[in-house]
Amino acid sequence: MTNAQRSAGEAAAQLADRLGGDFDATVVLGTGWDDAVAQLGEVEAQISTAELPGFPASRVEGHGGTVGAVAAGDRRLLVYRGRVHLYEGNTAAAVTHGVRTAAAAGCGVVVLTNAAGGLQPHYRVGGPVLISDHINLTGASPVEGTEWGTDRFVNLVDSYSPRLRALAAEVAPGISDGVYAGLRGPHFETPAEIAMLRTMGADLVGMSTVLEAIAARHCGMEVLGVSLVTNLAAGMTDEGPSHQEVLDAGAASGVAVGRLLRGVIDRL
Repeated sequence: MTNAQRSAGEAAAQLADRLGGDFDATVVLGTGWDDAVAQLGEVEAQISTAELPGFPASRVEGHGGTVGAVAAGDRRLLVYRGRVHLYEGNTAAAVTHGVRTAAAAGCGVVVLTNAAGGLQPHYRVGGPVLISDHINLTGASPVEGTEWGTDRFVNLVDSYSPRLRALAAEVAPGISDGVYAGLRGPHFETPAEIAMLRTMGADLVGMSTVLEAIAARHCGMEVLGVSLVTNLAAGMTDEGPSHQEVLDAGAASGVAVGRLLRGVIDRL
């Protein structure tokens, strides 16, 4: 057993003690998605992730740093309000610890959400987009290093589950999908970098998600990725992106995207 797996198991054991066990799926809520929680179901209990082993404290506005048990009909969800990022000085192992803990707690499905810049002019600011694939430009991997041995070669074909995307399309017919480019941040991209990303085939850009998706697939989890387009990317409008813009768009759309996620959960 690796250090990452051992730490996830310890955190999952404490989760079971504090929140109870038997979780069906986990949801990671990105920047500004807090209003989605009420749409997912009834919060039974929640604790600070900093109280659990292996979880660094979140230091980014819009990331609450809690994990809770949510009753969604006959499903029981493990919901993270916020995440930590590489740009805060965390390692890839720390960034993906929440996903590995959820897997150790029995979750077979993970829903990864984020706030993203839209690279396609037809994307509506405040609208959700399903992630169909990703481009990892963080320069990191959650299975790098010496501890994994040969258990590191993760097959990432269909990383973002076609089955789960089909369920999301049932809930929201006509919903767009796209390729998410994950960068390290925390600075926003330049117009030249956005032009490069569009040439590479990216439709969305952000500073999270890709490492969590890799770790989830390494753990055998089924992944649904949903981006909330909070701004058009640099160079596509006269104004450049800002973190406040991201927070405002998330707050305005939280209820609607929460209902989308709940619809998918009900169909699992």
